[in-house]
Amino acid sequence: MSLAHGVPQAGSAERKPSGRYGNPVPRFAADALAIADMEVHKLRHDPAEVFTRAVQPVLWLLIFGEVMESTHAIPTGRLPYIDYLAPGILAQSALFVSIFYGIAVIWERDLGVLHKFLVSPSSRVAIVSGKAASAGVRALAQGVIVYVVAAALGVDLRLTIAALAGVVVTLLLGAALFATFSLIIACLVKTRERFMGMGQVLTMPLFFASSAIYPIAIMPGWLQAFAHINPLTYQVDALRTMMLAHGRSVYGLGTDFAVLVGVLLALTTIAARTYPRVIT
Repeated sequence: MSLAHGVPQAGSAERKPSGRYGNPVPRFAADALAIADMEVHKLRHDPAEVFTRAVQPVLWLLIFGEVMESTHAIPTGRLPYIDYLAPGILAQSALFVSIFYGIAVIWERDLGVLHKFLVSPSSRVAIVSGKAASAGVRALAQGVIVYVVAAALGVDLRLTIAALAGVVVTLLLGAALFATFSLIIACLVKTRERFMGMGQVLTMPLFFASSAIYPIAIMPGWLQAFAHINPLTYQVDALRTMMLAHGRSVYGLGTDFAVLVGVLLALTTIAARTYPRVIT
């Protein structure tokens, strides 16, 4: 029995899954979607979580964005500051959803659910990918709220089908990337207290050492170096290009997506190897 038909019992690990010996792609997709559906099912039962998590990005737009817009303290070229900020806050909302996603792994271990995942015939990559995909769904839900607030504040949004599709893909990639990173951290630290501490330590540097709220050019040199290797910088660059009517990419969309996909694949490989260690 695969995860596509539910969480297996421990004895099912002895069965040989026929899908493994044919084309593995449909089996991988089915298992990943099953894991993602299980996670999203939790969200459907507690939709208020989306709104509570959306409070922080909304406050950034309403308070920080409006204040900095009126002071003209941050040079953003031809873009009004609130327009410049909106894609950064959209990326921030996905980051904050994803970076603490790994705590679910620790909860699953404590509740005994993780053992059932690990004895299933589904590959570790499929399990990790499913969890990363579910983080992307949560990020999209918050993204809708950020879009509504940005439109209410007069941000000049690009609302074509192609642009919206590009924003969706970028949000999914970014959320999956940081959720996978979070899973790796959870597998290494193994306790909720240490994980929460690590999450707090990592979130602020990732956010502030990116182009989310100010241009990289005004940073000191050492911080610019970090910003250029920060995946969030490339996610913000892609979002700013596709979300805004007058957005322009600094690195090029090809580079942005290449970085996001490349880092995601690398982190997925690492997470699949470290995932079982959370119970040891």
